Amino acid sequence: MIKEKVNTVFTFKQFKICQDASAMKVGSDGILLGAWARKENAERILDIGTGCGLIALMSAQLHPQAEVTGVEIDSATAEEATQNAADSPYSERLTMVCSSIQDFAGAAPSQFDLIVSNPPFFSGGTLSHSGSRAAVRHTTKLSHGDLLASVRKLLEPNGRFDVILPTLEGMRFIEHAATYGFYPVRKTIVYGKEGGRRERILLSLAAQSTTELIENKMTLRTAEGGRSAEFEAITSDFYLAKQ
Repeated sequence: MIKEKVNTVFTFKQFKICQDASAMKVGSDGILLGAWARKENAERILDIGTGCGLIALMSAQLHPQAEVTGVEIDSATAEEATQNAADSPYSERLTMVCSSIQDFAGAAPSQFDLIVSNPPFFSGGTLSHSGSRAAVRHTTKLSHGDLLASVRKLLEPNGRFDVILPTLEGMRFIEHAATYGFYPVRKTIVYGKEGGRRERILLSLAAQSTTELIENKMTLRTAEGGRSAEFEAITSDFYLAKQ
């Protein structure tokens, strides 16, 4: 996958992301999901585990009619996301909430047309000593069961729930989601580079099964290491040239 940026300010075409406080910096997973997750006429969008607010801001740009909410459990990170939202062109449509998604789901006054999450994906083993970043990516802080149960409460009947996961975890997630009444309606397999292996899966889930599953694939890097035409196309609304 594309290496994550380590600079503290990441500049996109329409907004900037400060990321000093966030354990998870701007990286290819978040950018890819934020660009891929789209729902026509969505009026209420939720970003679970918003971190520095990246996907929430991308969603606000892609859905100019939508009110977007980001939920983040870490107080310092939520404060940074709030500032990023306030400094963006979409500040009047963005709300950042410091809360666990479980508590938020129990108190939310309304449901959402589109829910997006770049969730924890390490479901086994032990945490490394790499600090908060490892904790963020491990399901000890948010199990996939708790995530799915919360989304079940928060998603409109005709809504969509979009996630990005490593391929194997993604296939397991599909099976797990079925026990909560969610079924894939759109799936994109992501390859790191031409001729490489499958590295990520983008999933759009709905609360009803469908025989019209849309499946495709995407490659992020050319054999020479540059951005692929597919990745350039999907992120063209966001990336500055040659960033």
